[in-house]
Amino acid sequence: LPPILKILEDNGIKRENITILIATGIHRPNLGKELIKLVGENIANNYRVINHYSRKDEDMELVGYLDDAVPVYINKIYLKADLKILTGFIEPHLWAGYSGGRKSILPGISSVKTLEYMHSPEMVAHPKTTYGILDGNPFHEAGLKIMKMTGADFILNVTLNTKKEITGIFAGDPEIAHLEGCKFLEKYCIKYLDEPLDFVVTTNSGAPLDINLYQTVKGMSAVAPVLKENGIILIASKCFEGLGSEDFIKTLKHLDTPENFLRKIMKKEFFYPDQWCAQEIYQIISKHPTWIYTDGIDDETLKKLYFKPVHNIEKAIENLLKIFGQNASWAVVPDGPMVILKLK
Repeated sequence: LPPILKILEDNGIKRENITILIATGIHRPNLGKELIKLVGENIANNYRVINHYSRKDEDMELVGYLDDAVPVYINKIYLKADLKILTGFIEPHLWAGYSGGRKSILPGISSVKTLEYMHSPEMVAHPKTTYGILDGNPFHEAGLKIMKMTGADFILNVTLNTKKEITGIFAGDPEIAHLEGCKFLEKYCIKYLDEPLDFVVTTNSGAPLDINLYQTVKGMSAVAPVLKENGIILIASKCFEGLGSEDFIKTLKHLDTPENFLRKIMKKEFFYPDQWCAQEIYQIISKHPTWIYTDGIDDETLKKLYFKPVHNIEKAIENLLKIFGQNASWAVVPDGPMVILKLK
C-alpha cells in the first residue's frame, strides 16, 4: 500500500478521495489492532479504510446476471470509484486454483446472495474447482466474468516465500498480470509424485491460516488427491479461534455421518453461506480418516466431528507406521496448502 498511495498522491489524487476497501468476502471484518497490523498504523489513522460486509444489502448494487441466472451484487463503494486497483498475493487456492486477481472482487467484495451460487454444493463438488487448475475451472471463470462486469483498471499482486518475503511482483492488466503470477508460482508450488501415498503429515501453513477448523480444510484438501483409498491425513492446525463462523457451526449441527451429511447438502435440505467448508471437509473424511493435532478444540468435539485428536505428532507417526508398516509410502508437507501435490 505505501508505494501505491504515494504514486496516487504524487499524481494529483487527494488523500481524502482515496478509499481502501478490505475484501473480506463472507468473513468477519478487520477491526482495531488487527486492522493496524494489516495496513500499518499510519495508513489506518490517515486514510479512509472500510471493511466489506457481504450481508449488508444496503451496501450492494446489482450489476447484472451470471449465465442469465445468478444475480451479481457488488459493493457500491467499489462500483462508484473512478480508478479501481486490486491488491493481494497469489497462492494456491482449493477452489479458484490460485488466489489473487479476480478473487478481490469475487468473493472479496460480493454480496452473500451472489456467493450462495459460488459456494453452492455443485460448485464445491466440481472436479475442476481445485488447487492449481484454471482452465475449465467454473469458479475461476465466474470470477473473470464478474470482474469484466464491474471493471478493474490495475492489479498489483505478489508471490511470497515461506518467510513471507516477496518473490515476485505482477502488476498491470488484471487478467494478464494475474496469469503471469500463477505461471511463476507453479514452478515452485507443484510437486509431482510417482505413486499414491498411505498417509501424509501436513499443516495448515501456520498463522494466520490455521485460525480455525473452518480454514483447516485447505490443508486437508491439498493432500487428499495423492492418497490411496482410505489413506490417512495427519494435520497440525492451531485453531486458536476454535471451529469458525456461526454459519459453519450451524452447518455442523446437521452432521450425523459424513455420508448422510453430504447427501443432505446435495439435496439442499438446508443452506448456510459457510457450509461449503463443511462439505469439503466431509468429502475428504468420507474417503480419508483425518487425525488432527490442535489445542484450540477439545477432544470430545473433535470426535463428534469425525476427527481423531492426537497430542503428539511423533507418536502419531509411529502409530501410522504400525498401521501401514515400516515400508509405508508417506510424505511430510510443512507448508500445507502452499504446496500442491499431484500424481504423475
